[in-house]
Amino acid sequence: MERLLQHVQRYVELNSEEQELLLSCIRYEEVRKKTHLLKQGKICSGRYFVLKGLLRQYIIGENGAEQITHFALENWWMADYDSLDRQQPSEFFIQAVEPSELLVLDKEMEEELFRKVPKMERYFRLLLQRSYAASMMRIKYIFTTGGEERYNHFNSLFPEFIQRVPQYMLASYLGFSAEFLSKIRAKRS
Repeated sequence: MERLLQHVQRYVELNSEEQELLLSCIRYEEVRKKTHLLKQGKICSGRYFVLKGLLRQYIIGENGAEQITHFALENWWMADYDSLDRQQPSEFFIQAVEPSELLVLDKEMEEELFRKVPKMERYFRLLLQRSYAASMMRIKYIFTTGGEERYNHFNSLFPEFIQRVPQYMLASYLGFSAEFLSKIRAKRS
Protein backbone atom coordinates (compact mmCIF):
# COMPACT_ATOMS: atom_id res chain seq x y z
CA MET A 1 0.00 0.00 0.00
CA GLU A 2 2.93 2.30 0.70
CA ARG A 3 3.97 2.14 -2.97
CA LEU A 4 0.56 3.35 -4.05
CA LEU A 5 0.69 6.25 -1.60
CA GLN A 6 4.16 7.21 -2.84
CA HIS A 7 2.90 7.09 -6.43
CA VAL A 8 -0.11 9.28 -5.65
CA GLN A 9 2.08 11.78 -3.76
CA ARG A 10 4.10 12.32 -6.96
CA TYR A 11 1.00 13.92 -8.49
CA VAL A 12 -1.16 15.23 -5.63
CA GLU A 13 -0.50 15.81 -1.96
CA LEU A 14 -2.79 13.88 0.37
CA ASN A 15 -3.00 14.47 4.09
CA SER A 16 -3.12 11.48 6.46
CA GLU A 17 -6.93 11.44 6.56
CA GLU A 18 -7.13 11.45 2.75
CA GLN A 19 -4.54 8.67 2.59
CA GLU A 20 -6.62 6.56 4.97
CA LEU A 21 -9.73 7.17 2.89
CA LEU A 22 -7.86 6.11 -0.24
CA LEU A 23 -6.60 2.92 1.39
CA SER A 24 -10.07 2.11 2.71
CA CYS A 25 -11.35 2.08 -0.90
CA ILE A 26 -8.64 -0.26 -2.22
CA ARG A 27 -8.49 -4.03 -2.02
CA TYR A 28 -5.50 -6.34 -2.45
CA GLU A 29 -5.58 -9.22 -4.93
CA GLU A 30 -3.06 -11.86 -6.00
CA VAL A 31 -3.49 -13.45 -9.42
CA ARG A 32 -1.72 -16.30 -11.17
CA LYS A 33 0.03 -16.03 -14.50
CA LYS A 34 -2.48 -16.08 -17.40
CA THR A 35 -5.41 -15.06 -15.16
CA HIS A 36 -7.88 -12.87 -17.04
CA LEU A 37 -8.97 -9.80 -15.09
CA LEU A 38 -11.23 -8.73 -17.95
CA LYS A 39 -12.58 -10.54 -21.01
CA GLN A 40 -14.02 -9.04 -24.16
CA GLY A 41 -17.77 -8.59 -23.80
CA LYS A 42 -17.63 -8.12 -20.01
CA ILE A 43 -17.86 -4.77 -18.23
CA CYS A 44 -14.66 -3.50 -16.64
CA SER A 45 -15.37 -3.25 -12.93
CA GLY A 46 -12.26 -1.47 -11.67
CA ARG A 47 -8.73 -0.18 -12.02
CA TYR A 48 -5.68 -2.34 -11.28
CA PHE A 49 -2.50 -0.94 -9.72
CA VAL A 50 0.42 -3.34 -10.14
CA LEU A 51 2.42 -3.85 -6.95
CA LYS A 52 4.32 -6.80 -8.38
CA GLY A 53 4.05 -8.51 -11.73
CA LEU A 54 3.01 -7.60 -15.24
CA LEU A 55 -0.34 -7.18 -17.01
CA ARG A 56 -1.25 -6.87 -20.65
CA GLN A 57 -4.29 -5.49 -22.46
CA TYR A 58 -5.08 -6.95 -25.86
CA ILE A 59 -7.66 -7.57 -28.56
CA ILE A 60 -8.13 -10.54 -30.83
CA GLY A 61 -8.28 -9.64 -34.51
CA GLU A 62 -10.49 -11.17 -37.18
CA ASN A 63 -7.67 -13.56 -38.08
CA GLY A 64 -7.56 -14.81 -34.47
CA ALA A 65 -4.22 -13.15 -33.70
CA GLU A 66 -3.72 -11.26 -30.46
CA GLN A 67 -2.75 -7.59 -30.73
CA ILE A 68 -1.37 -6.14 -27.51
CA THR A 69 -2.35 -2.53 -26.89
CA HIS A 70 -0.86 -1.89 -23.42
CA PHE A 71 1.35 -3.33 -20.72
CA ALA A 72 1.44 -2.43 -17.03
CA LEU A 73 4.25 -3.31 -14.67
CA GLU A 74 5.02 -2.24 -11.12
CA ASN A 75 3.52 1.15 -10.16
CA TRP A 76 1.34 1.35 -13.29
CA TRP A 77 -2.44 1.30 -13.50
CA MET A 78 -4.47 -0.68 -16.02
CA ALA A 79 -8.16 -0.73 -16.92
CA ASP A 80 -10.40 -0.49 -19.94
CA TYR A 81 -11.29 3.11 -19.16
CA ASP A 82 -14.05 3.36 -21.75
CA SER A 83 -15.83 0.27 -20.42
CA LEU A 84 -15.23 1.36 -16.82
CA ASP A 85 -16.53 4.89 -17.40
CA ARG A 86 -19.54 4.06 -19.57
CA GLN A 87 -20.25 0.66 -17.98
CA GLN A 88 -20.43 -0.88 -21.45
CA PRO A 89 -19.03 -4.26 -22.54
CA SER A 90 -15.31 -4.16 -23.18
CA GLU A 91 -13.60 -4.71 -26.51
CA PHE A 92 -10.44 -5.82 -24.67
CA PHE A 93 -8.92 -8.54 -22.57
CA ILE A 94 -6.70 -7.83 -19.54
CA GLN A 95 -4.47 -10.70 -18.46
CA ALA A 96 -1.60 -11.31 -16.02
CA VAL A 97 1.62 -12.07 -17.91
CA GLU A 98 3.33 -13.00 -14.63
CA PRO A 99 2.01 -13.93 -11.19
CA SER A 100 0.89 -10.52 -9.95
CA GLU A 101 0.01 -8.63 -6.79
CA LEU A 102 -2.53 -5.92 -7.44
CA LEU A 103 -4.40 -3.17 -5.69
CA VAL A 104 -7.92 -2.89 -7.06
CA LEU A 105 -10.10 0.20 -7.05
CA ASP A 106 -13.61 -1.03 -7.88
CA LYS A 107 -15.99 1.30 -9.74
CA GLU A 108 -18.33 1.75 -6.76
CA MET A 109 -15.42 2.55 -4.45
CA GLU A 110 -13.95 4.92 -7.03
CA GLU A 111 -17.07 7.07 -7.00
CA GLU A 112 -17.04 7.15 -3.20
CA LEU A 113 -13.32 8.00 -3.19
CA PHE A 114 -13.80 10.87 -5.64
CA ARG A 115 -16.58 12.32 -3.47
CA LYS A 116 -14.52 12.06 -0.29
CA VAL A 117 -11.10 12.92 -1.76
CA PRO A 118 -11.55 15.14 -4.84
CA LYS A 119 -7.75 15.31 -5.29
CA MET A 120 -7.92 11.72 -6.51
CA GLU A 121 -9.87 12.81 -9.58
CA ARG A 122 -7.00 15.18 -10.37
CA TYR A 123 -4.50 12.34 -9.82
CA PHE A 124 -6.27 10.06 -12.29
CA ARG A 125 -6.75 12.89 -14.78
CA LEU A 126 -3.02 13.59 -14.75
CA LEU A 127 -2.26 9.89 -15.23
CA LEU A 128 -4.72 9.60 -18.10
CA GLN A 129 -3.28 12.68 -19.81
CA ARG A 130 0.19 11.12 -19.69
CA SER A 131 -1.15 7.77 -20.83
CA TYR A 132 -2.97 9.39 -23.73
CA ALA A 133 0.15 11.29 -24.79
CA ALA A 134 2.21 8.08 -24.66
CA SER A 135 -0.43 6.27 -26.74
CA MET A 136 -0.34 9.03 -29.34
CA MET A 137 3.46 8.78 -29.54
CA ARG A 138 3.21 4.99 -29.93
CA ILE A 139 0.73 5.42 -32.80
CA LYS A 140 3.05 7.98 -34.38
CA TYR A 141 5.99 5.58 -34.17
CA ILE A 142 3.95 2.72 -35.66
CA PHE A 143 2.99 4.88 -38.65
CA THR A 144 6.24 6.77 -39.19
CA THR A 145 9.12 4.46 -38.31
CA GLY A 146 10.42 1.07 -39.32
CA GLY A 147 10.23 -1.91 -37.03
CA GLU A 148 13.88 -1.88 -36.00
CA GLU A 149 13.74 1.80 -35.09
CA ARG A 150 10.54 1.17 -33.05
CA TYR A 151 12.26 -1.65 -31.18
CA ASN A 152 15.37 0.43 -30.45
CA HIS A 153 13.27 3.38 -29.27
CA PHE A 154 11.15 1.17 -27.02
CA ASN A 155 14.25 -0.57 -25.67
CA SER A 156 15.84 2.77 -24.78
CA LEU A 157 12.70 3.93 -22.94
CA PHE A 158 11.70 0.66 -21.25
CA PRO A 159 14.63 -1.76 -21.00
CA GLU A 160 12.87 -3.59 -18.15
CA PHE A 161 10.13 -4.71 -20.55
CA ILE A 162 12.61 -6.23 -22.97
CA GLN A 163 13.86 -8.58 -20.24
CA ARG A 164 10.44 -9.55 -18.87
CA VAL A 165 8.01 -9.71 -21.75
CA PRO A 166 7.89 -12.83 -23.95
CA GLN A 167 9.23 -12.09 -27.42
CA TYR A 168 5.94 -12.78 -29.23
CA MET A 169 4.10 -10.33 -26.92
CA LEU A 170 6.69 -7.62 -27.41
CA ALA A 171 6.49 -8.09 -31.19
CA SER A 172 2.67 -7.85 -31.05
CA TYR A 173 2.87 -4.63 -29.05
CA LEU A 174 5.40 -3.09 -31.44
CA GLY A 175 3.36 -4.06 -34.50
CA PHE A 176 5.45 -6.73 -36.18
CA SER A 177 6.03 -10.48 -36.18
CA ALA A 178 8.02 -12.47 -33.63
CA GLU A 179 10.26 -13.62 -36.49
CA PHE A 180 11.11 -10.01 -37.36
CA LEU A 181 11.97 -9.36 -33.71
CA SER A 182 14.26 -12.41 -33.72
CA LYS A 183 16.11 -10.97 -36.70
CA ILE A 184 16.54 -7.61 -34.97
CA ARG A 185 17.88 -9.28 -31.84
CA ALA A 186 20.22 -11.51 -33.86
CA LYS A 187 21.75 -8.43 -35.54
CA ARG A 188 22.43 -6.88 -32.11
CA SER A 189 24.26 -9.97 -30.81
